[in-house]
Amino acid sequence: MSVGTYSIPAGGVDDQAPHHEEEIYVVTAGRATIVTPGGAELIEPGDVLFVAAEEEHRFVDITEDLALLVFFAPPYSGR
Repeated sequence: MSVGTYSIPAGGVDDQAPHHEEEIYVVTAGRATIVTPGGAELIEPGDVLFVAAEEEHRFVDITEDLALLVFFAPPYSGR
């Protein structure tokens, strides 16, 4: 497992690609929408999100500076 931070400013663009690892995001600040093949969901501080390995996902409509803790399992490989 590895852990890191991820941030996107209000109005910013999330250009990440799917990862080989499963992810858990913990929203620590900001508001946005996460889009996955399963749909779209508004997120805010305190929300915890799971993203399966290789799943397309993107944060959009970032209305407040977004800050997240991200946990990868197995450890992040760099892709």
